[in-house]
Amino acid sequence: MTYCLGIKVKEGLVAIADTRITAGSETTEKKKIYVQQQDHHALFIMTSGLRSVRDKAVLYFKELIDSGTTYNKLYKAVNEFGAQVKRVAREDREDLEHAGFKFNLNTIIGGQLKDDEEHKLFLLYPEGNWVELGQGAPFVVIGNSGHGRAILNRAVTEDSSMQMALKAGFLSFDSTRVSANDVDFPIDVVLYRNHSFEMVEHRYDAKDLALVSEQWAHELKCALDRLPEDWMQAAFQKLPPTPATPL
Repeated sequence: MTYCLGIKVKEGLVAIADTRITAGSETTEKKKIYVQQQDHHALFIMTSGLRSVRDKAVLYFKELIDSGTTYNKLYKAVNEFGAQVKRVAREDREDLEHAGFKFNLNTIIGGQLKDDEEHKLFLLYPEGNWVELGQGAPFVVIGNSGHGRAILNRAVTEDSSMQMALKAGFLSFDSTRVSANDVDFPIDVVLYRNHSFEMVEHRYDAKDLALVSEQWAHELKCALDRLPEDWMQAAFQKLPPTPATPL
């Protein structure tokens, strides 16, 4: 499984991806973020799904860029990556499904190209269609998305700082990590500040963020202890008395 998160705030973009690859009982570590940048051209691609589909689609897309193909707006690059996903589907879907694998590749693409008025964030579906993330939906998670959404829903808005977005994003990943054995460290982080056309990458290992994870767990327990309990009495009063302990 996978955990990939993209957040768009007014200040810029924050992306987080785990590196665990699970195949049966075997686990390996591989990067899941592809970054491509040059003058007035900066984007990242994160995927969840079959690794073979991902690698082939990224390679086809990279070959186009290396051959001189250019895009002036990010949605055009998203369209092109979607075209490469559909190309892989035409080549491999039948054989994959015959072997019992479902053809799937959900993709988060973020960045800014020279004619974009601001940074952009897109979710691309396996069929090649996409939606743009923005006001009212400042983040998107692909892969193992259920466990870590609560902190994002409560804490992240388009007005959040990039620091707050990364903090909440890590806690979202950490909640997923402790609840699912197919998501784990190291994590790769990509940061992009609006109109900079320069992406920064950084990798964190478990030891780098162990204290943050421990403090968050402690703070949650303390907050739970501080919550009032009088509201529970209406339910607990319906319980029968505690039976006497036999001698």
